[in-house]
Parts: sequence; structure tokens; C-alpha cells
Amino acid sequence: MDRAIPKKKGDGSFSRTRLTSEIPGWIFQADWKVAGPRLLGAALGVVIVGMLAAGLWPFHSPRNQVTWLAGGHGVRFGLHGTILGSFEPQGSNVSTDAPCSLEIWFQPARPWSLGALIHFYSPYNGRQFSLHQVNGRLAVESDPYGRRYRAPTVTLFIEDVLLRPGLSFVTITSAGGHTLAYVDGRLVLTADGFPLSGQDLHGELVIANSARIESSWSGLLRGLAVYDECLSPTQVVHHYATWTKQGRPDISKKERATKVYSFDEGSGSVVHNRVHSGIDLYIPERFVVLHQVFLRPFWEEYEPTWGYWRDVVLFNIVGFIPFGFLCCAYLSLAERVKRPGLVTVLLGFTVSLTIECLQAWLPTRDSGTTDLITNTLGASLGVWFYLWDIWRPPCTRIWTHLVESNAAGLSKEARRSRS
Repeated sequence: MDRAIPKKKGDGSFSRTRLTSEIPGWIFQADWKVAGPRLLGAALGVVIVGMLAAGLWPFHSPRNQVTWLAGGHGVRFGLHGTILGSFEPQGSNVSTDAPCSLEIWFQPARPWSLGALIHFYSPYNGRQFSLHQVNGRLAVESDPYGRRYRAPTVTLFIEDVLLRPGLSFVTITSAGGHTLAYVDGRLVLTADGFPLSGQDLHGELVIANSARIESSWSGLLRGLAVYDECLSPTQVVHHYATWTKQGRPDISKKERATKVYSFDEGSGSVVHNRVHSGIDLYIPERFVVLHQVFLRPFWEEYEPTWGYWRDVVLFNIVGFIPFGFLCCAYLSLAERVKRPGLVTVLLGFTVSLTIECLQAWLPTRDSGTTDLITNTLGASLGVWFYLWDIWRPPCTRIWTHLVESNAAGLSKEARRSRS
């Protein structure tokens, strides 16, 4: 009869069979009173490292992704790019009801995305003016920042302007609370009572980002101009024609232009204001948020959008449940504290607070109290899942069986050694 020839030690099939047969022995021979807490501690450490990586990546300020267009006027903004302008002291002398106008010539990288095209920021002004891309719409926003009793943000939406192919030329004019919006020289929006004046278009200028929180915008910018007057429909059409044909507006001496940026330098880190008395812009080497908020209040962070609730539930709450479960299990089995559930919740709050404080130094992250609250809630749910009656009986039986099997094995080995 032919005898079966055993496979060599180096054969993968033989090694897997031997390893499979030895695993139960390793499990029941291990000292689970020591090994159990160690394994839970290691798993908890991996979870904490993952949470820190998810909350603080990329751990530094990335390079500013602003590039000049080759062979043409304009600049292109990448994922994290911004251009900044220094504070204009003369803006505080402008009346709160002074007329004003703004022109911007641009094209988003993607029509369905979010980001701030421009943001005027001044700590001395009660309102902050900004333009935002909200998917296919352009949001004209007046944010009453700095008021003691905060009024709601006022927003006008220019519909579907960003869904069209090619560049868009948008003009916004305002006088006496009467605001008009033009796209490519055509009137598309009229609004009464919108809070916009000449004072709102002075201060520190941030392009392709927000001044206080990270809100990067990606795309192409060809021109930007600000006037301390309300442009007439004839002026709007004339400027649109000269911008698109010559790369800069044909401004008469009577027109009160304060900022005109045609982005035709082609290189360097300075964008010159074509108005001699105006403020130049500069391109920083590293991406930066000008006045980054530390622990932004949750009522300012709230947005009635699907993306907001997705982040709150999926990343903030669900992301901290494994931490709460493993930490409570580790502290319970290690028997080092009297109230493992309470200690776990406090540790979850501490870890979240550490992440939020460090995020205030990273321009690609936002430091806020919403994450602090929801992360702590997630850790509490993890504790609740561990203490749930559905989990505890089977986990207790498995744990007791492993410990008793190890004790029985040690007793058998002791009897063998004595005999």
C-alpha cells in the first residue's frame, strides 16, 4: 500500500494546517487576565491614533496652490489656495449707506462644489461681505459678524450662473438698500433691503477662501474691481465688454474705482492694484486662514444642509463609538477605576478637546464646539453599547470560559510536573 508522503515544512498547505491546529491551543493556554486587557489596550491605541490622524491630517500648512496662467491673464486656485490683501484704513471713513459696486470675472473648477470666492473682513465693521459658490448658485452674503446681539445672515442667490460653460462676469451694485446683480451685462436679480454699502467692500480682502474658517474655492480668476459708486446699466455693459476684450475695464476719471486687479503680472507673489492709491494683493507661500477661529460656537457652525448632518452623524458621533466601547471594556477588565463608564466619557471629551485645540493651528481644519459635543456623545454611546444587556452576558461568558480554561490548563500542567 502506498504511504502518504507528508509535505515538507516549507509547504504552505502544511504550515497553514499546523497553524490552524495550534490556534485553539494558544487561545486556551494564554493568561487572559493579562492578555485580554493588553489586547484591548492595543486596539484602543490604534483607534486613538486613527482618530488623531483623521482629525489633524495633513498635520501642517500645505503650500499655497495658486498658479499664474501661462500665456494669458489670470490665476488658478487649486484645492488649497488663497490671495490676501492688507487692511485699508480709509474704509472706516466710508459711510454705512454709501453706494458701491463690485465686478468679478471667474470660472469655477467644478460647478457642483462649495467655497468662498471673496471675503471682505474688518474687525471694525459690523458686517462682513462675501461671495460663495454653493454648487451651481452664486451666494451674495452679508454676515453681521461682531454684533453683540447677532442678526441672521442675509443671502441673495444668483441661480444657475455657475452651471454654464466658460467664464462668468458678475456685477453687483447697491445704493440705498437697492441691490442689483448682473451676469455678462444682463440684469438677473433685483433686491430691496439687502445690507450692502461701500463700507462693506473695504478692510482685509481674502480671495478663494474665508477670513475666519477654511472655505477653499477652486477655479480660475481673471479680474476683480471695486467701486465707491453704483454703476449704471450702461457702465455695467461697457465694463463687461472692455474686461472681456482687453483684460481690464475702461474706467473714466469720474468713476470712483478703489480696487482694480487684472491679474496680468504672469509671475511673482504680488498682484498690483491698477488704481495708484489702492492696496496691492500678495500670494503667501503657504496656505493660511487669515483670522482662524478657536472653538467656533456650535450655533455659528450649524447649517441646515445634508452635508452638515452627514458629518455630524457619520464622522463625529459614529467615529467615536469604537473609542467609547473599547475604552470602557479595557477599563472594566483591567479593574483600575471604579467608574469606567464615566472615566471613558471624560477621556472622550479630553481627546476631542485636544483635537479641536490643535485644529485651530491648522488652516485646512476647523476648530469648533460642534465636534466637541458630538464626539463626546459618540463616546457616551460607545459606553452604552458596552454596558448594554445584549452584549454583556455573551461577553462575560466568553471571558469567564477563557479564564477558566487557562486556569484548568495550568492546574493540569502543575499535576503533571508533580507526578
